[in-house]
Amino acid sequence: MDLVIVESPAKAKTINKYLGSNFKVLASYGHVRDLPAKDGSVLPDDDFSMSWDVDKASQKRLTEIAQAMKGADRLILATDPDREGEAISWHVLEVLRQKKVIGTKPVSRVVFNAITKKSVLDAMANPRQIDEPLVDAYLARRALDYLVGFTLSPVLWRKLPGTRSAGRVQSVALRLVCDRESEIERFKPEEYWNIGARLATPRGDEFSARLSVFDGDKIQRLTVSNGERAETIRAMLDGASFKVASVEAKPTKRNPGPPFTTSTLQQAASAKLGFSASRTMQVAQKLYEGMDIGGETVGLITYMRTDGVQIAPEAIEDARAAIGTTFGAKYVPEKPRIYTSKAKNAQEAHEAIRPTSFARLPKDVEQHLDRDQARLYDLIWKRTIASQMASADIERTTVDIAARNGDKSATLRATGSVVRFDGFLGAYVDHRDDGVVAVEGDDDDSARLPLIEANETAEKRAIEASQHFTEPPPRYSESSLIKKMEELGIGRPSTYAATLQTLQDREYIINENRRLIPDSKGRLVTAFLHNFFEKYVEYDFTADLEQQLDRISAGELAWKDVLREFWKDFSAQVDGTKELRVTDVLDALNIELAPLAFPPKEDGTEPRACPRCANGQLSLKLGKFGAFVGCSNYPDCNFTRQLGSKMQAEGAGDAGLDEPKVMGDDPDSGEPITLRSGRFGPYVQRGEGKEAKRSSLPKGWLPAELDFEKALQLIRLPREVGLHPETGKPILAGLGRYGPFLQHDGAYANLETIEDVFTVGLNRAVTVIAEKKDRFASRGTPAALATLGEHPDFGGPITVREGRFGPYVNVAKINATLPKGKDPASVTLEEAIILLNERAEKAGKTPKKAPAKKAPAKKVAAEKGAKAPAKKAAAKKPAAKKAVDGETKPSARAVPKPAAAAPAKAPVVTTLIKAPKKVAKPAAE
Repeated sequence: MDLVIVESPAKAKTINKYLGSNFKVLASYGHVRDLPAKDGSVLPDDDFSMSWDVDKASQKRLTEIAQAMKGADRLILATDPDREGEAISWHVLEVLRQKKVIGTKPVSRVVFNAITKKSVLDAMANPRQIDEPLVDAYLARRALDYLVGFTLSPVLWRKLPGTRSAGRVQSVALRLVCDRESEIERFKPEEYWNIGARLATPRGDEFSARLSVFDGDKIQRLTVSNGERAETIRAMLDGASFKVASVEAKPTKRNPGPPFTTSTLQQAASAKLGFSASRTMQVAQKLYEGMDIGGETVGLITYMRTDGVQIAPEAIEDARAAIGTTFGAKYVPEKPRIYTSKAKNAQEAHEAIRPTSFARLPKDVEQHLDRDQARLYDLIWKRTIASQMASADIERTTVDIAARNGDKSATLRATGSVVRFDGFLGAYVDHRDDGVVAVEGDDDDSARLPLIEANETAEKRAIEASQHFTEPPPRYSESSLIKKMEELGIGRPSTYAATLQTLQDREYIINENRRLIPDSKGRLVTAFLHNFFEKYVEYDFTADLEQQLDRISAGELAWKDVLREFWKDFSAQVDGTKELRVTDVLDALNIELAPLAFPPKEDGTEPRACPRCANGQLSLKLGKFGAFVGCSNYPDCNFTRQLGSKMQAEGAGDAGLDEPKVMGDDPDSGEPITLRSGRFGPYVQRGEGKEAKRSSLPKGWLPAELDFEKALQLIRLPREVGLHPETGKPILAGLGRYGPFLQHDGAYANLETIEDVFTVGLNRAVTVIAEKKDRFASRGTPAALATLGEHPDFGGPITVREGRFGPYVNVAKINATLPKGKDPASVTLEEAIILLNERAEKAGKTPKKAPAKKAPAKKVAAEKGAKAPAKKAAAKKPAAKKAVDGETKPSARAVPKPAAAAPAKAPVVTTLIKAPKKVAKPAAE
């Protein structure tokens, strides 16, 4: 029997069917080892030796694989055909060698680009050995990401409280978003006028033309910059005669684009289907691993993590045959189209993303797929088919019309295009990403023109002059940011989706209406890194490092040489920040973030002047929860303002909130009720001092629209609805951190809207409370979907559960919601520990650690009367979160040093790796 190792259980099941009973296929469930999230996992002073941890879930799977290997004749490593897949195979092999179950049994590596019977059997017939340069590149990338994340993040925590972490690729992607926001803030609109005419041919057919030349001067977009000049030109044209000077019809061909790579698929799926990058990859993974089509499980597309644009010769022939059958012989070009990647670091051995069989038309497989799967398969099928189809024939017509009024002359131009033969456009019309500005004239080119002949007159129907203003560059969408990262050579296409998700999970950026807006935390991190670690967030530096990693994978560079060169400068830069004072940081950030922190005032006064006291100056301040704007005269002046608050964007400044706005006097106490701006947004306050009552404005309530009646209602919350008829205890309606609620006898029930808080009556309140009680009585605590293991600090098992607001992990009384899009079945123990630790930190809960136990004295020592030394329990730390987008999120308690001592013994199996080929024995327990 031969043992085959793949990543996913779905793939294992499908491949086992293809190979038959002489093979046993097991899944590793992704990576089986990772660097633990603690100091010393990578030791620069020990020639970059790396310690690997195996989590409990992976330990169980590796034990199963090792047991199976004992009875197997051969090991076949069949993980994915990319760098990560090569690394997983290497990890599995190293662990099995440590367990001494390999011996002299042959080991081979096979790769297949599609999960079809032919692809799998062809791969099995052509095995190879593990690609050592690819493994070296993985080790270098993993070490770099660890060293950056675990060295730079503690600097952030010390100098910028409230920030989370930094990463090698993540921080550069964040800088792109922040730089675009800065461009928008600096942008000053320019006025310009478009001037055109609505004309008619002698046959009465109307068409539009735009001014292109006036008195011999070519008219560009911004040439006519004011209304006075626009009116002069309009008046001249209004009294002019028009004659067709020339008509030119030029045939052109439009060629199809190449089939999808990972990044272009993400861009197209975003523009055409509205998918996020992570959603695109989730759906593509299902299509790749295989779907049940007519009783047979088959992979529908090739591997979806690729930057290659070429497709296999047999697939090209399959596509050409499908084109002839589906569209007709004239849509098949004379020669097959061959594409090559323009990217410098593309892996040419990888195919583009394509259907495994073009005979499986989208309409034929639609019934076997869910809606998202069907739509994405349709997109991939059409794009790949179009890439092998004939060019489109387009005729573009340009008409120049001469206008004359006395001694004044002008030229107007009308353009239009006609598709004479649709070619590949019959299958796929390429998307235009929202973030790409259309070329001027594109809209006109798509218009149809009537029959126009040279030298004939044109009748004026109307002259139009319209005012416009230039607009700032658009914010990035996910797809346009991915496109930009690919153009700059930042990161890898397979990691783009995870990079964007990480930035959103850490609340550095906000995805609002498919536009990426940097949060104030993200702006702070970027400004800090730009001022004190500028080299490491430069686009060229990051791209050059990626090229070095690619050269390692090609066998052209030694991986440790790259690490040594990087670490020498990086560790020196980190050491240089030890003497950096917080005041130095704030001075730099005050300048860098001035448009965000001190936006210009409408009256033109000094933006940094304190609006409350006479001589104070506003400055960035750092608190427990992050940065905010405060007065330099604190504590005499306690003016504060939230940094980059939504209040500013929604018109809070228009409400006059630089100083408290008096709304009126409370009729009960006589104290003034004021509207104010705080670090956490707008709020109302009754009275002054520490005893003053405050209430934040509910979501959706704008400061500019708040009146005294609403302010009085807010400040009087919670409101007593009445006494419960059964218990006689009061029912209160109020507004909390999770929204509007009802409270009765220590229990809470949610209300739908803030208006319900002020209007709900006793009968309705009793019903809502009863319904909540019945739901919980019938449901009870959700059953655990899985038990992951023990939490090292809080004690007790960590479980995965499905709640009313989605899946979450739980330990003791701590619940942490899983990130959006995260599959509950894929959660690891390490990920769960990190989520629970973050949730506990936010809630202010501290772990109740059991006291360290002394190891029992040895029996022999006791008999001799010797005092046995107490064995000190090893301090446990959260295990590492698996690499996402090349970034590792460090534990908040793990603050590494540039040169660290050897790590303490880990609670799970730990191996010291110095080089891929030389593996040290595990440390004795």
